[in-house]
Amino acid sequence: MSERDAALTGAPGFLPRTLGAAMLRGLRGRCPRCGMARLFGRFLKPVERCPACAQDWTLHAADDFPPYVSILITGHLMAPIIIVLAGNTEAPGWEVMTGVLALAVVMLIGMLQPAKGAIIALQWWLGMHGFAARPGKVEAGG
Repeated sequence: MSERDAALTGAPGFLPRTLGAAMLRGLRGRCPRCGMARLFGRFLKPVERCPACAQDWTLHAADDFPPYVSILITGHLMAPIIIVLAGNTEAPGWEVMTGVLALAVVMLIGMLQPAKGAIIALQWWLGMHGFAARPGKVEAGG
């Protein structure tokens, strides 16, 4: 892959050229700016600064949006499963609901960090909440 191709696809070490490339890095839990370092220090707590590119991640304001996205996706994926199980199973209702509830909880928890990473990348790309207006720059005021 040439240097130009790597930069266009948002390969690690290069600034992403598209919003999609930045959000994909965030989904993967990588720094949306450089793709080199981890975005999260703990499960849902982003690092303060990227050790590779020095981007300040304390400026994000993802708040309730990642759980909302996770709930929306989980609900849309679970609805057909619940409909099929409710109409086509001989298992007692409490067993079906226990399985459905367990699956929903696992899906929600599994989607929280990727959703938060993608939303932080979106805010960074759009220059929201103190991030620089152009993605190639370090944070505003920095």
